[in-house]
Amino acid sequence: MKSVELFTGAGGLALGCALAGFHHLALVERDKHSCHTIRENQRNGVALVNDWRLYQMDVADFDFSTVDEEIDLLAGGPPCQPFSIGGRHGAYLDDRDMFPQFFRAVLSKRPLAFLIENVRGLLRKNFINYFEYITLQLAHPELQPKPSEPWVEHLARLERHHNSGAKEDLAYRVTWRLLNAADYGVPQKRERVFIVGFRSDLKANWSFPEPTHTEEALVWDKWVTGNYWERHGIDSKSRPQIPAKLRARLERNGANLLGSMTSPWCTVRDAIADLPPAENIDIARKIPNHIYIPGARSYPGHTGSPMESPAKTLKAGVHGVPGGENMLALASGEVRYFTVREAARLQTFPDEYYFPGNWGESMRQIGNAVPVNLAYIIASSIGTHLQELALGRKIVGAV
Repeated sequence: MKSVELFTGAGGLALGCALAGFHHLALVERDKHSCHTIRENQRNGVALVNDWRLYQMDVADFDFSTVDEEIDLLAGGPPCQPFSIGGRHGAYLDDRDMFPQFFRAVLSKRPLAFLIENVRGLLRKNFINYFEYITLQLAHPELQPKPSEPWVEHLARLERHHNSGAKEDLAYRVTWRLLNAADYGVPQKRERVFIVGFRSDLKANWSFPEPTHTEEALVWDKWVTGNYWERHGIDSKSRPQIPAKLRARLERNGANLLGSMTSPWCTVRDAIADLPPAENIDIARKIPNHIYIPGARSYPGHTGSPMESPAKTLKAGVHGVPGGENMLALASGEVRYFTVREAARLQTFPDEYYFPGNWGESMRQIGNAVPVNLAYIIASSIGTHLQELALGRKIVGAV
């Protein structure tokens, strides 16, 4: 299966799609540091990225006719700053809004499917009309805005067209969902919006994969069976006490928790337990990207991530990394920064994937990335459905 990826960043989404069987014909990213990370991994012989065709340029300047093959998937995460809760909230008034460039790519390449990731801020009340505009423009890419037409007027035309049931040459069935990465085995509570579209002529009947991991199962694993602590070799004397509220909850709803169990949420400890403590500098430095960074401190609202839960959302920050967002909360009550390798684990990058920049730059790239395993799960579901549709068409044709 063939794909094109826009706004590639350090490659989280691209790695997940590659693991799912998509071959990238082009990856477009303008940030020189992110491109350097990808090229460094190509030089290091990382198999998944060896044949990537990386274009270091603005997507607005990319000529899609240079990709002369038909593609199965168009993927990308348009810059989130216009919609991020931590940003300026400019949305369509922000010149960093790159959704129009994704629309241009859909119209030009006519992919069988597309996959978009963005921040949950896209669903804020202030942006809800623009979010509708995004989904309708993706559904009807041929209905382009007129010269100097305000997007709200274009939205009205899109709404009328969408409700008219008119036939068109190119259209997509669009589905979106707010997903928490922890619900899919990523050791991080990270909520992001995913938008998926299948070309209407395929008559696809696709839905998002159901969650595979739950907080309830983690509660059961810790406080009922004790399997979590045994798995990590933590004896009963060293285990924390079950919180009183949680004990009461288990007494009330224990049977319901058992009945709803899938796999337990993955915790920070699950992700990094086999790494040497970063404070043990002489041993830790033998692990690539596992370098202790001093100076972490806790302050209101920024207290670090506890070891026994999925991490808080890793963030890139606007001007470097915000001090409290990417920290580990130790049992002693102290905090320290995650190393780059630990943060990469929390975003499920493979250990062979190396970040050559300094700590702040590497954490920016990691914080901006899509968790690799979550990207893989969604892309695999899309790819499997495309293959099933192709097989169905062949069978119908043979009959």
